[in-house]
Amino acid sequence: MKLTQRRIDDLECPAGKKDALVFDGEQRGLGVRVTARGGKSYVAQYTFAGSKRRVPLGSCSAISLAAAREAVRAILGDAARGVDTAAERKEARLKAAADGLTLADLIDQWDKLHLSAKRANYSRAATGSLRRSFAHHLDKPAAAVDRSAVVRVLDGLSKDDKIAMAGALARHGSALYGWAIRRGTLSGNPFERVPVAPTVRRERVVSDDEINRIWAGTEGPGAFNGIVRMLMLTGQRREEVARMKWDEITPDLSVWTIPTSRAKNGIAHVVPLSPQAQTVLRAAPRINRGSNDDSPDLVFPGEPGVFSGWSKSKARLDGRIGVNGWTLHDLRRTTATGLQKLGVRLEVTESVLNHVSGSRAGVTGIYQRHDWAEEKRAALNAWGEHIAVIVEGRTAANNVTRLRRSG
Repeated sequence: MKLTQRRIDDLECPAGKKDALVFDGEQRGLGVRVTARGGKSYVAQYTFAGSKRRVPLGSCSAISLAAAREAVRAILGDAARGVDTAAERKEARLKAAADGLTLADLIDQWDKLHLSAKRANYSRAATGSLRRSFAHHLDKPAAAVDRSAVVRVLDGLSKDDKIAMAGALARHGSALYGWAIRRGTLSGNPFERVPVAPTVRRERVVSDDEINRIWAGTEGPGAFNGIVRMLMLTGQRREEVARMKWDEITPDLSVWTIPTSRAKNGIAHVVPLSPQAQTVLRAAPRINRGSNDDSPDLVFPGEPGVFSGWSKSKARLDGRIGVNGWTLHDLRRTTATGLQKLGVRLEVTESVLNHVSGSRAGVTGIYQRHDWAEEKRAALNAWGEHIAVIVEGRTAANNVTRLRRSG
């Protein structure tokens, strides 16, 4: 049907539909979109690289039919020369929106609109690493963070022997920008396929002599000292211990329950506490910081809030004890290795560590519902006594025996 102004005025949207598209019989690619509410606007339709494209031209009341036909001819001519008008307009809209969106704004949106449904630990780790590593870019437009800036930050971490941190940061950044692209906020991902140095699998286990030195070096008050000893005695993760709260511990200090919101795998985890771990807790002062503090019930609080001075505290400890080349996470591996040497079953060790891989994964994990509570307590008590023997320079008591491995 050849469109005329009168015919356009008479167009109506079919009953039951939200809109309809009527094309001009004179100018190929020109259409009029009619909505159920009576709105009418011109649309240019063309094919580019095998895909159909549509470009809105404006209201029929604001643009003449002749001007609309002329605009369509120009768009078709551009398409013939390899210019995709729809893509260019979308890019322009995105750029206009992105120019006012800083990296800090984007991270905040990602956190509130997307990460709120994820585990709290992941949210803190992802947003925290991005804010720290790109602190000098937070006030810049998110679209202005280019590939070269990302590579510089990642290379800086790799040069500082923080390769695992660089890999995690690359994944967090890619997830952030990928989310923005899916929402139509940004058009490019500077983290996409950025080369990151491969993570070297650590196998470091702290020796008995090093355990003795580390224990001696963490004597006395201080959140870091308490955290290190608790890491050594329980084998739990650094952030889990740093965020330990008094209300997660039973009154007799015998059991610590890490809630679902803080456990790395999203599963609440019960940790039996050995006599040695209970001694560490008794030495930790309970500080009532008041309701205005963001973490008033922390067992090992920082100044203020959650403890965060990891690098400086670890460096000072290394200087005092003369032990280098180890990380706090190595204490977790040391606990796992030590339990195996004491004859603890693999399933019990994995339960102590709250792993859902290995023997607790797949079909076995679905049907194996035993919680290993008594076995975990026996294992961690044996491990606590093992550490006590090392640091006190004595031989194991006669009534303390290796746990026999069964199965």
